[in-house]
Amino acid sequence: MRRRTTIALAAAVLTTLAATGCSSSATPDASSTVVDQSAAPAKPAAALTSQALAGRLLDEADLGQGYTRKAETDSSRDDVTMIGCPALENLGGDAVAGGSLDFPNSAKATFAYTRGSDSEISEELYSDTVDKLGPNTEAVFEAMTGCPVYQIVVGDKPIAIATRKLPAPALGDEAWSQLLTFTAGGRDTVMKQTAVRAGSVFVVVSGSPALVDTHLARAVEKARG
Repeated sequence: MRRRTTIALAAAVLTTLAATGCSSSATPDASSTVVDQSAAPAKPAAALTSQALAGRLLDEADLGQGYTRKAETDSSRDDVTMIGCPALENLGGDAVAGGSLDFPNSAKATFAYTRGSDSEISEELYSDTVDKLGPNTEAVFEAMTGCPVYQIVVGDKPIAIATRKLPAPALGDEAWSQLLTFTAGGRDTVMKQTAVRAGSVFVVVSGSPALVDTHLARAVEKARG
């Protein structure tokens, strides 16, 4: 049965495969996906508008030399089929081809890094009330890492995906991290995806593992405003 999901995965797959080429498929040992960072009680933050989120995205000044922002592409017409992961299929929704989570307010930026390699890093920001944002994002990422191996077909292109949970960073209120290995056309491509919820803002940073590690903390700091 063909269904669409609400995760920002299909667009990330296409972008990563196009940008990074062949990489090692070796992955580190898995650890916890979810980290609940205890903090003193605070007044719940209100949801931010998409315009406000856009002003909190990383830019070239934050990233440094060698980064160029890419024009956003519309992948909403891509026909995406999920195979072999019931947890993802059961999420439902229509946003996978557009590469967005199912939250009302969002902003996204993708940067190419050209100093020594053709790598990319993308950042997505989402906002909603905390009572909706927390449980829904946890459900998405638990589903994404619940199937160690599955496949998607984008158009007529099959892509095998292997996932590994990674230690979640000690940032924000909740955090998740995973390493994904995409196999298409006999080539393996590795992408890291780390997500952090800080109050009513949800930050997702994806791309080359080294670039994600380098810029994650700044992305969360800026997203907090």
